Amino acid sequence: MALILSIDTATTTGSVSLARDGKALQTLVNEQQQDHAAAMVLYVQQVLREQGVTAADLDAVAVSAGPGSYTGLRVGVATAKGLCYAWNKPLLAVSTLQMMAQGAKDAVQDDHAWYCPMLDARRQEVFTAIYDASLQPVMEPQALILEPGSLDAWLSQQKIYFFGNGSPKWAAMLPSIDNAVFVSHEMSAAHMAPLAEQLFLQKSFVDLAYFSPFYLKGFYFPQKP
Repeated sequence: MALILSIDTATTTGSVSLARDGKALQTLVNEQQQDHAAAMVLYVQQVLREQGVTAADLDAVAVSAGPGSYTGLRVGVATAKGLCYAWNKPLLAVSTLQMMAQGAKDAVQDDHAWYCPMLDARRQEVFTAIYDASLQPVMEPQALILEPGSLDAWLSQQKIYFFGNGSPKWAAMLPSIDNAVFVSHEMSAAHMAPLAEQLFLQKSFVDLAYFSPFYLKGFYFPQKP
C-alpha cells in the first residue's frame, strides 16, 4: 500500500494527482500546454499542502511516460525526476496509453470489451494500442497510419471502445460497425493511480539517471530551405 504522487503532461491537458492505495485523493488539472512547466510544480505544492502531506510521507512519484507530445513528455519526466532526486523517492513510469485505457474502463465499466486509446500524431497517424479488460495489451503500442480496414482483424473479434484526441480521425473513415464504440475521454493523472500502485507493489522502478520518455517514434525536425 502506497502514497504516490502522479504527474501527466503527455498532451495539451496536464495534471497532478495524489493517490493512496491506488485511489486518487485529489487531482489538479491545467489545460494550457504552454504552462505545464510552471504549473506542475505549483500543483504539486498545492496538492501536498491541501492533503496535509509532506514529501517525506510519499512512497514514490509516478509519471506518464508516453507516447505523447515530445515537449510535454520531457516536461513531465524532468519534473518527476527532479522531485525524486530532491526527495530521494523512487520513480514509476506509467504508459500514457494504458493510463487512458484505465480511465475509459473506469468510465464505461465494461469487462467484456477491449479498449483502444488514440493520441493524435498528425496527419492520419495516431499513437495507439488495444487493451483487454484487465488492461493487458492485445495490440502493442505503436504509431499507426490509419486507413479503412486498419483494425478490422481486431473488430471482428471483440467490441472495442475508441477514445482520445486521435479517435475522431478513425471515426471519420470507419463505417458503422456494431463492435466499434466511440466514447469521450478526459486525460487525468488520477487514472494512473491503480497502475502506479501495481508497479509500486511489483517494485518496478525506473532508473533515474537513464530513464527517458517512451516517444514511440523519432522526432522529425524539418530542414530550412
